[in-house]
Amino acid sequence: MSKDIITDGALLRRVLGMTKPYKSLFIKSIVLAIIVTPFSIFQPFIVQHMVDDNIVGGNKGGLIPMALLFVAILIISVILKYYFIYLTAKLGQSVVKDLRIKVYNQITNLKLRYFDQTPIGTSTTRTVNDIEAINDVFAQGIITIIADFLTLIAVLGLMFYTSWRLTLIVLITMPFLLLTVYIFKEKVKVSYQKVRVQIASMNAFLQERITGMKIVQVFNAEAQELNKFKDINKLYTRANLDSVLYYSIFFPVVELISAISLALMIWLGAQGFLQDKVSFGALVAFPLYLNLMFRPIRFMADKFNTLQMGLVAAERVFKILDSDQFIPNDGTLKPDKLNGKIVFENVHFAYDEENFVLQDINLEIQPGETLAIVGSTGSGKSSIINILSRFYDIQKGNIYIDDHEIKTYDLFALRKRISVVLQDVFLFQGSILENITLRDEYISEERVIEAAKQIGAHDFIQALPGQYRFIVDERGNNLSVGQRQMISFVRALVFNPDILILDEATSSIDSESEALIQYAVEKLIDKRTSIIVAHRLSTIQHADQILVLSKGRIIERGSHHDLIEREHGHYRKLYDMQFSNSVN
Repeated sequence: MSKDIITDGALLRRVLGMTKPYKSLFIKSIVLAIIVTPFSIFQPFIVQHMVDDNIVGGNKGGLIPMALLFVAILIISVILKYYFIYLTAKLGQSVVKDLRIKVYNQITNLKLRYFDQTPIGTSTTRTVNDIEAINDVFAQGIITIIADFLTLIAVLGLMFYTSWRLTLIVLITMPFLLLTVYIFKEKVKVSYQKVRVQIASMNAFLQERITGMKIVQVFNAEAQELNKFKDINKLYTRANLDSVLYYSIFFPVVELISAISLALMIWLGAQGFLQDKVSFGALVAFPLYLNLMFRPIRFMADKFNTLQMGLVAAERVFKILDSDQFIPNDGTLKPDKLNGKIVFENVHFAYDEENFVLQDINLEIQPGETLAIVGSTGSGKSSIINILSRFYDIQKGNIYIDDHEIKTYDLFALRKRISVVLQDVFLFQGSILENITLRDEYISEERVIEAAKQIGAHDFIQALPGQYRFIVDERGNNLSVGQRQMISFVRALVFNPDILILDEATSSIDSESEALIQYAVEKLIDKRTSIIVAHRLSTIQHADQILVLSKGRIIERGSHHDLIEREHGHYRKLYDMQFSNSVN
């Protein structure tokens, strides 16, 4: 238990530490929490004096001023509470605004390995739902708890000052109330944790299924996926109902204890009044004091749970912020241009640090040359691309670019000089122009149009409604595969890379589009170092050298002419197979 308290304390300090840029807002919120207290509790005090001094005492002339004072304090109290609620909410939203940016920035710099292992829905939950829960730490948590605690202390003090006898009567039920609050707090904490887990699971499921809905429908798997969703939804609903159950028990129990306190106060207080030990004004004011005392206790338990859930969410968010799953960027070289010489020297690579997908890879590409890589699925073709762009780091060996070890380059400067065109083109929702420039302000529309003309994509873009401002649907669903591929080629060209990588960029193209795509490829690789991962051998016959991979090792290398001459070679078998299929 003490360990949990220490952990929560450390988390709370870290969450509160995020308010430093908004120090004045935080201080104003605390000051308002202190100022609101006396205005909240003075109302019963005024009622008591109105009854004792003006009604029972017969001083009717002072009744109107006291009534006006009561109204004035009520108005001031409402205004102060308005500003208090607004400032705490503003503080929370300001903090989570900065936190969202930090988390998003961290996520965009994590290793691709993180995304291989973490469902997209989980990252979305951390960035949206969990961060919003941290907002509640300020809007409904720590500061409001401070305000409620100050109110509770002040009310008890004023109650003792007014009538210590009535106060002791009221406090008879306090141990039962505190026990109820503690049990409720612990039970709801567990149920809320289950809710957070289930909502992350649901988001991950929905993200994956909606993204892959085409596969679901193609294979007529709607019923199976619906059953899976029903199970997840049932667990999520059950977790919410558990928390609702505890609320539905807690609040009536608190009301019952409050009613018992009120009944005891009236019963014993009336006797005290008859014995002239308690004033009639105190007897009238104490139900109001009782309400002021029980209200913060009743809601404080809920606010403690809100605070704890905010801390649970904060812990998950901080795990992302503290993650070291990113490629170290210790390099200092930031060249404006690369010559494009690439050397792999005894390179070994594994995604999981154990099972090597590349073993003892040695290759050399001279500036301006084109290297083609072929091999069966899982042979390690795409892995070579991933480590050249430093999406992953190798475990053994060295990679050199222009005779400099790859890690000596600044990561962002290196990737700026390398363009990658993937088989599965990803387009964002937005205009074609935005998808090509990726909103880089240094790339002009004229430069985009010039690149599109070089590639041969200008005519089809001009034919679209809105042309370069044609709005692309999510993932480019309103464009054909060939059109999406052409846009990706233009995108690669406008960044004017020194090293170009094509990862099976022509494998999904139909025969009608192949000639156009092949022309685009020739324009792209012209006068720059290029690596082409190819499935269709017809697209790489003019490569300067071809590597044939099998199970992570280079088993053949040479030009197309050299490899085709090897009668029993692996490349020759692949070529004969594709050629015979095309003839048939």
